[in-house]
Amino acid sequence: MRYFILLLCMLGGPIWCMGQSANDQTVNPYDQTFIPDHTFEASSLQGWHSLGQRAWKADQGTITATPEAGESGSLVLDTPYQDIGISLLFKCPAQGEAGILFRLTKTSSGYKAVLLSVSQKEVAPFSVTLNDQGIVTSRQKLRRAGGISYRIAPPPPKNQAARRAFRFPPRPAPPADLPIHQPDASFKPDAWNQLEVFMDENVLRSFLNDGEEIGGAVDDTLTGIDGYGPIALYASGTGTVQFKHILYKDIAVKTTPPEKISPRFTLQRISDMYYSWGAISADFNRDGQLDIVAGAYIYYGPDFTRRREIYPAIAANPSNEFNNNHIEDAYDFNGDGWPDLLYSAFSTILYINPGKSLRRWKRYEVLPGARQGEITSFVDIDGDGKPELVYAANNYVRFAQPDPSDPTKPWKEHNVSGEGYGAAHGIGTGDINGDGRIDIINAYGWWENPGPSHITQPWTYHPAVLGRYGKRTNHVGGSIMGVYDVNGDGLNDVVCSLNAHGFGLAWFEQHKDGSGKISFTTHMISDDYSYPDNAGGVTFSQSHGNTFADVDGDGILDLIIGKRYWTHLDNYYDPDPYGPPVLYWYKTVRDASAPGGAKFVPELIHNRSGAGSQVTAVDLDKDGKVEVITSTDRGTFIFWNRPSHR
Repeated sequence: MRYFILLLCMLGGPIWCMGQSANDQTVNPYDQTFIPDHTFEASSLQGWHSLGQRAWKADQGTITATPEAGESGSLVLDTPYQDIGISLLFKCPAQGEAGILFRLTKTSSGYKAVLLSVSQKEVAPFSVTLNDQGIVTSRQKLRRAGGISYRIAPPPPKNQAARRAFRFPPRPAPPADLPIHQPDASFKPDAWNQLEVFMDENVLRSFLNDGEEIGGAVDDTLTGIDGYGPIALYASGTGTVQFKHILYKDIAVKTTPPEKISPRFTLQRISDMYYSWGAISADFNRDGQLDIVAGAYIYYGPDFTRRREIYPAIAANPSNEFNNNHIEDAYDFNGDGWPDLLYSAFSTILYINPGKSLRRWKRYEVLPGARQGEITSFVDIDGDGKPELVYAANNYVRFAQPDPSDPTKPWKEHNVSGEGYGAAHGIGTGDINGDGRIDIINAYGWWENPGPSHITQPWTYHPAVLGRYGKRTNHVGGSIMGVYDVNGDGLNDVVCSLNAHGFGLAWFEQHKDGSGKISFTTHMISDDYSYPDNAGGVTFSQSHGNTFADVDGDGILDLIIGKRYWTHLDNYYDPDPYGPPVLYWYKTVRDASAPGGAKFVPELIHNRSGAGSQVTAVDLDKDGKVEVITSTDRGTFIFWNRPSHR
């Protein structure tokens, strides 16, 4: 069942450089989640004018507002905008107030505007009036809007109980030994604070110090959905207020890049519709050819032009609906010789292959009541030759096994971790300590497989920083985490996206001391637009789906990863939501001169489809080269690993 949500980046949070701890999330003034139209670097205020009682001056990109005849004043950009994103740093005393005015509009008695205000008291959006001198004479707090809802807020609901926009549920207090903690995003008086705000249609979204969104709906006729006017820097209260690293962009302009595809691959789009965030391959009709399942359909090989429903297919609207399929796995669960399907999203559903019967598949909810994370792994962790589902649910890291007598009955769940260690994003499996057993990892570290006789008991936890909190989100961790020997030193390393809804790819080099103690060194692969060493100059956010495969046949696994476009619907909730939906493969290159003895070299696969929550790499045509399969809100795609194919 999909969600219907009918409601409504870009400088972001702290950069994480090579050699810097993931928990050392200090503000870097150059962090940047978008390419601006304008960056203020001047020592003059040409193109701006002042209102009110402050003296304004500029010096090499820093603007200072000093109280003169009074406490309040604004510096107004001469160019008007309707929809705009702005990011900056500001410094304000404890008794002061800093802010940004949007859609400043002249009225018969003065001005009207939307104000995002930051002070020791609160951070909040207001509808304000100003007199002819530019002094705020009244303010009314905006009603709550934003979140992961569609970008346009509907009219105020008549039912008071329905007034609150969607918000993620609060998380319990984290365990004391977690190595990563959510950064403090509160206002810091007399220090540089980071602020970004987006005025889009009738919704204002603001993010202070890389913190969670504070948003409001703009309802009045002058500054609401049809509002139009300049932005202005605002300062009030006692003391000097400063602004710097000011970037802004007309967000009403979106760009679709010319379509590009790697010369290594040939594209085949097998569906134009949005049915799934994942796809899997198996020979579902046992004709000797691999097929593909993505959401409600089987696409039959070898040409993938015929499809058949597994269950009634209803395409989702990418702007304001989520589909219910994130991760899909194929396995013959009932032992009848026909591959079945396991769908994992916020619950886990088993569909039993009807074999030769020309009918839809029967559906069984096998993990009822488990509020699952969004990433799962399907692997044999107990060595019995049958895969288990590894995932997070209800704040635990878990695995689940089907009832051996009847896989359609509820599965047995086993807690690997204690409460508080599960994460909605990021899960991986592999032999970390070299004992031949499959361990489990997430952003908080790894859990040591105790062996078959103790497999259903809690596993030993080893804290390690293997992810980070994303820009403007309370979530940590990425997608599937790879465990393999990146640099060829005989120790398995970890490769992963750092945050599914932010920026950052990294590999974690394993070290083992004389006592056998394991630690990791972080080597960044890419980060946001300000990071100077992004591999190949490649930057993208929302790396929610990936896999690992040997793309070029050199015997070393490579990373295949892409951007999930509109990952939280059509809005500015996530950083760089309208960036190109790219899909890349990063070649793992062992290089003694590179940090850690390896580097990752990106090659674009496609720039108009991206990745969902799952990427599948499989040799569809049995020529010895893996193809890449994705399913996104742009459709379902095969990337054939042969330029001459089709």
